[in-house]
Amino acid sequence: MVTLDRLINVLSGYGVRPLASVPSREAALHSVVVHDPAAPESATGDAVLAVGERDLVRAVELAVAAQAVAVLVHEPDGRSTAEGEPGRAAELAARHRVAVLVVEAAVSWSQVCGVVYGLVLEGGETESGRGPSDLFALADAIAATVGGQVTVEDRLSRVVAYSSWQQDADPARLDTILGRRVSAAVRELFERRGVFRHLAVSAEPLFVAPSPEHGLRGRMVAGVRAGRELLGSVWVTCDEPLTGRALRQLRDGAEAVALHLLRSRVSADLERQVESELVLQLLEGTPDAASVCGKLGLPPGPCRVVAVQAHADDERHAAVLLAYDRATTGFGWSRPGRSTLFGNTVYTLLPGGDDPEAARAWVAELVRDLPDQVTVAAGIGGLCELSEIPAGRHEADECLALHVTRPGGEPVDHDESWHEILLQRLRTAAEAGRYPTRGPVVELARHDAARHTRYVPTLRAWLEAQGDLGAAAAALDVHPNTVRYRLRKMGDVARLNLGDPATRLALVIALAVSA
Repeated sequence: MVTLDRLINVLSGYGVRPLASVPSREAALHSVVVHDPAAPESATGDAVLAVGERDLVRAVELAVAAQAVAVLVHEPDGRSTAEGEPGRAAELAARHRVAVLVVEAAVSWSQVCGVVYGLVLEGGETESGRGPSDLFALADAIAATVGGQVTVEDRLSRVVAYSSWQQDADPARLDTILGRRVSAAVRELFERRGVFRHLAVSAEPLFVAPSPEHGLRGRMVAGVRAGRELLGSVWVTCDEPLTGRALRQLRDGAEAVALHLLRSRVSADLERQVESELVLQLLEGTPDAASVCGKLGLPPGPCRVVAVQAHADDERHAAVLLAYDRATTGFGWSRPGRSTLFGNTVYTLLPGGDDPEAARAWVAELVRDLPDQVTVAAGIGGLCELSEIPAGRHEADECLALHVTRPGGEPVDHDESWHEILLQRLRTAAEAGRYPTRGPVVELARHDAARHTRYVPTLRAWLEAQGDLGAAAAALDVHPNTVRYRLRKMGDVARLNLGDPATRLALVIALAVSA
């Protein structure tokens, strides 16, 4: 089901605006009607496309006759706009609780029709937050014809739809529906039996034998394909292989599911484009951040920016595109964040509290959904208000850069690693030629290189020990008198005023940058 609010938010990215306040943004939209001037009577529907009509009042009358919730009409030009017409149209629309959506003159009806039909007719909620609302009905229809419980899954074994008949469902099916995806143990079983290899290369349905230890009755599975591309699979619970009419019905059902998933993909691509543009506005900074956030369906509270890069040895761009696809497909039945792909980085806005653990869990789920050969680096910015999102993006970029330098570790988050990021900034400045070529640390390092002394490590240990000779000696594995002697001899090489706090701070920074 798509609401009027959802339609308005998406269409706003295509030059469509409400004429006046909208009576009820929560109104559900189920059908679309195109105005036909040659038709003697108006058809009924929830959204009316007033094609060819530039009279705002007349457009509202068409919507009233169609018992519609909303009407879309091209904005009238100056010559065709009677004085006071917008006001009369707004008054009539308010009286009949109709939303008037005005389309900019530069936007063609073909574009508007594509968007509206895609959202209203293909916009029911699925696992990804997108897709045809009647896919569950199709699962019920397949179940009725083949005589078994049906589950429709995507390529990653995540549940897209399932039949409503749950009587005598085995534990594996119940776990799959509740967890929105096939459990790891059952997936491993299918991999050992070659089920996924079969689905990747064959369109022929396959019988999967029962496995009582996994709580699994028999299954018949058919791949859902578009040409050679595997889109997903249809699973039917059965105790023996399907034959005859039931088998044909399963094949036909898999083809019907393929059509639904393809249309779902078109709708998803449309929403992904709108979402990406809106997220980019927030990342770059906009005075209308609250409105943009509302269009994205995000709560108005604080959020974190997550920056992700993905690499694979054999593909230059495929890994990051796959990561973007997974980020915008979502986890569970709704996606916690909103994403954009900018350059080679996927940026995601995640609502959250003080604890960055939710962002870490989001990254971990994304990594699990990617192939094993893909390497992922991720940075998590600090908690920020809407106006601070550009700064949050900068923090996420810095955390990402830090994670790239230590591959294989946990994602870097700003809350825990701010001090490392500060030092990284200083190192970056030093690499740009702004690090001094003279000074105590440089002079001590030259002396160490020429005379094989240990002055720089000794100075670092003493500063880290905050002047404690015993602790510094233990770190260096020498006697405290050795540390005392070296500190005294350093004064002959460089000017060191270790009694001055500012000098000690500068030495700590210089040593950290040179590390």
